[in-house]
Amino acid sequence: MTVSSGAAEMTPAEHPRKLNVGCGHLIREDWVNLDLAPLPGVDVVHDLDSGPLPFEDGAFDYIECLDVLEHVRDMPAVMRELHRVLAPGGVLHIEGPHFTSYTWPTDPTHQRAFAINTFEFFVEGGLHDRGYYFDFAFSGTRLRHIAFQQVFFLPWNRVVEWVVNRNRKLQGFYEASFMARLFPGHKVVYELVR
Repeated sequence: MTVSSGAAEMTPAEHPRKLNVGCGHLIREDWVNLDLAPLPGVDVVHDLDSGPLPFEDGAFDYIECLDVLEHVRDMPAVMRELHRVLAPGGVLHIEGPHFTSYTWPTDPTHQRAFAINTFEFFVEGGLHDRGYYFDFAFSGTRLRHIAFQQVFFLPWNRVVEWVVNRNRKLQGFYEASFMARLFPGHKVVYELVR
Protein backbone atom coordinates (compact mmCIF):
# COMPACT_ATOMS: atom_id res chain seq x y z
CA MET A 1 0.00 0.00 0.00
CA THR A 2 1.36 3.41 -0.93
CA VAL A 3 0.19 6.44 0.99
CA SER A 4 1.01 9.76 -0.61
CA SER A 5 1.24 13.03 1.30
CA GLY A 6 -2.16 14.46 1.94
CA ALA A 7 -3.67 10.98 2.42
CA ALA A 8 -5.34 9.89 5.62
CA GLU A 9 -3.06 8.97 8.50
CA MET A 10 -2.14 5.31 8.86
CA THR A 11 -3.36 3.57 12.00
CA PRO A 12 -0.93 1.60 14.22
CA ALA A 13 -2.41 -1.68 12.97
CA GLU A 14 -1.40 -0.80 9.41
CA HIS A 15 2.34 -0.43 10.00
CA PRO A 16 5.17 -1.80 12.10
CA ARG A 17 6.78 0.33 14.78
CA LYS A 18 9.92 1.18 12.74
CA LEU A 19 10.18 4.01 10.21
CA ASN A 20 12.84 4.21 7.48
CA VAL A 21 12.90 7.89 6.45
CA GLY A 22 14.34 8.74 3.03
CA CYS A 23 14.77 5.06 2.28
CA GLY A 24 15.52 5.36 -1.45
CA HIS A 25 16.38 1.86 -2.67
CA LEU A 26 17.22 0.63 0.87
CA ILE A 27 13.85 -0.99 1.53
CA ARG A 28 13.59 -2.62 4.95
CA GLU A 29 11.19 -5.51 5.41
CA ASP A 30 8.68 -5.09 8.26
CA TRP A 31 9.37 -1.35 8.45
CA VAL A 32 7.45 1.59 7.04
CA ASN A 33 9.64 2.83 4.18
CA LEU A 34 9.14 6.54 3.41
CA ASP A 35 10.67 8.46 0.52
CA LEU A 36 10.08 11.47 -1.70
CA ALA A 37 10.20 9.25 -4.81
CA PRO A 38 7.65 6.51 -5.54
CA LEU A 39 10.33 3.82 -5.89
CA PRO A 40 9.54 0.09 -5.75
CA GLY A 41 9.02 -0.94 -2.12
CA VAL A 42 8.30 2.56 -0.81
CA ASP A 43 5.24 2.41 1.46
CA VAL A 44 4.70 6.14 1.97
CA VAL A 45 5.54 8.83 -0.58
CA HIS A 46 6.06 12.11 1.26
CA ASP A 47 8.21 15.23 0.87
CA LEU A 48 9.71 16.03 4.28
CA ASP A 49 9.65 19.74 3.40
CA SER A 50 5.93 19.70 2.57
CA GLY A 51 4.57 19.57 6.09
CA PRO A 52 3.45 17.10 8.72
CA LEU A 53 4.28 13.44 8.42
CA PRO A 54 1.16 11.34 7.74
CA PHE A 55 1.40 9.41 11.01
CA GLU A 56 -0.16 9.64 14.46
CA ASP A 57 1.76 11.01 17.44
CA GLY A 58 4.06 8.39 18.95
CA ALA A 59 3.51 5.92 16.10
CA PHE A 60 7.09 4.57 16.02
CA ASP A 61 9.58 3.12 18.50
CA TYR A 62 12.55 3.50 16.16
CA ILE A 63 13.16 5.93 13.30
CA GLU A 64 16.14 5.77 10.98
CA CYS A 65 17.34 8.72 8.85
CA LEU A 66 20.32 7.60 6.79
CA ASP A 67 21.75 10.40 4.66
CA VAL A 68 18.48 12.33 4.44
CA LEU A 69 18.47 15.33 6.83
CA GLU A 70 21.20 17.10 4.85
CA HIS A 71 18.67 17.37 1.99
CA VAL A 72 15.81 19.14 3.81
CA ARG A 73 15.35 22.90 3.74
CA ASP A 74 13.90 23.38 7.24
CA MET A 75 15.67 20.89 9.47
CA PRO A 76 14.12 22.13 12.77
CA ALA A 77 10.61 21.60 11.34
CA VAL A 78 11.51 18.08 10.19
CA MET A 79 13.11 17.30 13.58
CA ARG A 80 9.90 18.49 15.28
CA GLU A 81 7.88 16.06 13.14
CA LEU A 82 10.26 13.17 13.81
CA HIS A 83 10.00 13.94 17.53
CA ARG A 84 6.19 14.00 17.29
CA VAL A 85 5.85 10.59 15.59
CA LEU A 86 8.45 8.93 17.86
CA ALA A 87 7.01 7.21 20.93
CA PRO A 88 8.27 8.20 24.40
CA GLY A 89 11.51 6.28 25.00
CA GLY A 90 11.88 5.70 21.24
CA VAL A 91 15.15 6.21 19.37
CA LEU A 92 15.90 8.42 16.36
CA HIS A 93 19.01 7.18 14.51
CA ILE A 94 20.62 9.82 12.24
CA GLU A 95 23.55 9.59 9.84
CA GLY A 96 24.70 12.48 7.70
CA PRO A 97 27.84 14.03 6.22
CA HIS A 98 30.46 15.47 8.54
CA PHE A 99 31.38 19.04 7.61
CA THR A 100 34.91 17.96 6.62
CA SER A 101 33.72 15.18 4.30
CA TYR A 102 34.47 15.58 0.62
CA THR A 103 31.09 13.99 -0.14
CA TRP A 104 28.88 16.72 1.28
CA PRO A 105 29.70 19.46 -1.27
CA THR A 106 29.71 16.87 -4.07
CA ASP A 107 25.92 16.38 -4.05
CA PRO A 108 24.12 19.49 -5.39
CA THR A 109 20.98 18.59 -3.40
CA HIS A 110 22.75 18.84 -0.03
CA GLN A 111 21.64 21.83 2.05
CA ARG A 112 24.07 21.33 4.96
CA ALA A 113 26.62 19.12 6.68
CA PHE A 114 26.86 18.35 10.40
CA ALA A 115 29.25 18.75 13.30
CA ILE A 116 29.28 16.38 16.26
CA ASN A 117 27.21 18.82 18.36
CA THR A 118 24.63 19.83 15.73
CA PHE A 119 21.93 17.58 17.17
CA GLU A 120 22.61 18.69 20.76
CA PHE A 121 20.44 21.72 19.97
CA PHE A 122 17.45 19.36 20.00
CA VAL A 123 18.24 17.72 23.36
CA GLU A 124 16.79 18.90 26.66
CA GLY A 125 19.65 20.32 28.74
CA GLY A 126 22.05 19.73 25.84
CA LEU A 127 25.54 21.16 25.59
CA HIS A 128 24.31 24.41 24.06
CA ASP A 129 21.45 25.03 26.53
CA ARG A 130 19.29 26.42 23.74
CA GLY A 131 15.95 25.00 24.85
CA TYR A 132 14.30 28.33 24.05
CA TYR A 133 14.97 27.80 20.31
CA PHE A 134 12.38 25.06 19.87
CA ASP A 135 9.06 23.98 21.37
CA PHE A 136 10.16 20.32 21.60
CA ALA A 137 13.19 18.45 22.93
CA PHE A 138 14.52 14.93 22.97
CA SER A 139 15.25 13.62 26.47
CA GLY A 140 18.81 12.56 25.75
CA THR A 141 21.55 11.28 23.49
CA ARG A 142 22.30 7.56 23.20
CA LEU A 143 25.10 7.72 20.62
CA ARG A 144 27.34 10.42 19.14
CA HIS A 145 30.06 9.29 16.77
CA ILE A 146 32.24 10.70 14.01
CA ALA A 147 32.75 8.04 11.34
CA PHE A 148 35.73 8.00 8.99
CA GLN A 149 35.95 6.33 5.60
CA GLN A 150 37.27 2.79 5.94
CA VAL A 151 39.08 2.18 2.67
CA PHE A 152 42.34 0.39 1.97
CA PHE A 153 44.27 3.54 0.97
CA LEU A 154 43.43 5.29 4.27
CA PRO A 155 44.48 2.61 6.80
CA TRP A 156 45.08 5.15 9.59
CA ASN A 157 41.39 6.12 9.65
CA ARG A 158 40.51 3.19 11.92
CA VAL A 159 42.94 4.44 14.57
CA VAL A 160 41.89 8.07 14.15
CA GLU A 161 38.22 7.12 14.49
CA TRP A 162 38.91 5.12 17.64
CA VAL A 163 40.91 7.97 19.25
CA VAL A 164 38.52 10.78 18.25
CA ASN A 165 35.47 8.97 19.61
CA ARG A 166 36.93 8.12 23.02
CA ASN A 167 34.97 11.01 24.59
CA ARG A 168 33.23 14.33 23.90
CA LYS A 169 36.33 16.40 24.60
CA LEU A 170 38.36 14.54 21.99
CA GLN A 171 35.53 14.90 19.48
CA GLY A 172 35.47 18.66 20.13
CA PHE A 173 39.25 18.95 19.97
CA TYR A 174 39.29 17.05 16.68
CA GLU A 175 36.73 19.37 15.06
CA ALA A 176 38.32 22.57 16.39
CA SER A 177 41.90 21.69 15.47
CA PHE A 178 44.05 20.98 12.43
CA MET A 179 43.20 17.29 12.85
CA ALA A 180 39.83 17.73 11.13
CA ARG A 181 41.60 19.01 8.02
CA LEU A 182 44.41 16.49 8.20
CA PHE A 183 42.04 13.53 8.76
CA PRO A 184 38.63 14.52 7.31
CA GLY A 185 35.60 12.85 8.83
CA HIS A 186 33.00 11.13 6.73
CA LYS A 187 29.74 11.01 8.71
CA VAL A 188 28.16 12.07 11.94
CA VAL A 189 26.18 9.26 13.56
CA TYR A 190 23.71 10.24 16.27
CA GLU A 191 20.97 8.61 18.28
CA LEU A 192 18.46 10.74 20.14
CA VAL A 193 16.00 9.37 22.69
CA ARG A 194 12.48 10.81 22.95
